[in-house]
Amino acid sequence: MRAVVTGGAGFLGSHLCERLVAEGWHVLCLDSMLTGATANVAGLRQHERFRLESYDVTRPMEIEGDVDWVLHLASPASPKDYLDHPIETLQVGSLGTFNCLDLARWKEAGFLFASTSEVYGDPKVHPQPESYWGNVNPIGPRSVYDEPKRFSEAAAMAYQRAHGVPVKVMRIFNTYGPRMRRRDGRAVPNFIDQALAGAPLTVHGDGSQTRSLCYVDDLVEGIWRFLNAEGTGPMNLGNPHEVTVLELAKLIADLAGSGSEIVFTDRPIDDPELRCPDISLAREALGWEPHVTLEEGLARTLEWARGAWT
Repeated sequence: MRAVVTGGAGFLGSHLCERLVAEGWHVLCLDSMLTGATANVAGLRQHERFRLESYDVTRPMEIEGDVDWVLHLASPASPKDYLDHPIETLQVGSLGTFNCLDLARWKEAGFLFASTSEVYGDPKVHPQPESYWGNVNPIGPRSVYDEPKRFSEAAAMAYQRAHGVPVKVMRIFNTYGPRMRRRDGRAVPNFIDQALAGAPLTVHGDGSQTRSLCYVDDLVEGIWRFLNAEGTGPMNLGNPHEVTVLELAKLIADLAGSGSEIVFTDRPIDDPELRCPDISLAREALGWEPHVTLEEGLARTLEWARGAWT
């Protein structure tokens, strides 16, 4: 099997590339390096079944040889990144998606799209099942990430209906683990960085907003099973264990042995109040659910960060 993985040098993409190579696949990793890093795939660079190319998927894609799957993970994923690069985020989730779908159609390959829990916006249904259509502000600052993901889901389904492209859509909830960028703006790396430095942990609002955090190894297992299962989705992949942001900050400070105080800052515009996946479909269709506890996953991530960031 041969896969083209866009965004493959990013946090999640690099872990997925490792899994595909370990399963015997050939992997062509494409990444513009806007938020990816060659260091993330350093362990794969010498492998005969792995190749990395610096490539902007908003340009038409001409790939030599057979391709079995196009896995489209390319996109800035943290609020800091997509707010710093709003146009690029819109382009990779529109032009980039079309180019990936065209490649899949040309190569008679399958297309797996990494969508997001952000398609649910600030949800009015809790936890969020795949049948929920969401509550999204289409003109707010976060829309530069939310709307391309929603658009890409629509484009994927259109290519399946019009051209018979085999499509899989996964909606990924908050994921964390080694290789997250130190200051990418998301809660886990922010709190870890601050705790290790002995700096105050900055919590948005009063910290009562919730998130559901899935360790990256669990998520990759879910992606692998979805890739090898029947069905199109959309499929929620995430951890249904819900935690408040304030609880998360306190837990990271405790695990880090940090005496950092917690300070409260303003909430970002359109910051979701609740976020928790209904993973009934993944349990039934894939026999999958996360197994790494939040405490264990954060301890692993802290251990990695101590070596990588300090």
